[in-house]
Amino acid sequence: MKQLKEKEYEEFQQYLYNKAHGYIWTPDTLELICGSNDNEPEPIGRQILEMLGRVRNEHISHMTSDKHKKYVIRSLRKGETDLLKDFLYEAIFIPKGTESPARDIIEKPELRVYTDDFGTRKGDNCLVADFGGKVVGAVWTRIMDDYGHVDDETLSFAISLYKEYRGQGIGSQLMVKMLELLKWQGYERASLAVQKENYAVKMYKNVGFKTVDENAEEYIMVCEL
Repeated sequence: MKQLKEKEYEEFQQYLYNKAHGYIWTPDTLELICGSNDNEPEPIGRQILEMLGRVRNEHISHMTSDKHKKYVIRSLRKGETDLLKDFLYEAIFIPKGTESPARDIIEKPELRVYTDDFGTRKGDNCLVADFGGKVVGAVWTRIMDDYGHVDDETLSFAISLYKEYRGQGIGSQLMVKMLELLKWQGYERASLAVQKENYAVKMYKNVGFKTVDENAEEYIMVCEL
């Protein structure tokens, strides 16, 4: 019997996951749609378009893995928006030898722009890493006047993971999937700001971001989509 390579195994697991969650339509699926609409072309077309819209809005979850565990990259759900405050706090870079700030720092106006009324504006997107029902990381975008603001057509990025899940490649996977999503949505570029001492600079470069400006503490980086 042929031994599956790791990549082939992961692709097969992705196929099983997508099929189980209704992202792959089988002949039986199409037959059911046709039968429930009396084989009438117009209602069949409407139902298929509705289903396509629902799948696109969910951005199709992606099953992936680190060296130890399987996890899913999926869209943030409506009831989970408060999680962004947790991840906004986790995103604050703490230099070595510096104490973590009080949690209420995220209520400052310059930080609230990342989370206030999230999901109500054009360009609000969020993907999360889900380990068996536990959200451990998030990447989100919106058009806002933040530290990485370039112009009013460019989406700004924010990303963070809980400490125990860092350094495992999850952040890179979140970034890659988000960039794919933004390209599919028709955006031309995305931006972010990152402290020069932050180890994440390397990750941003690896997924396609380039430095376009800098100040004493930060790089302003842009990824052309």
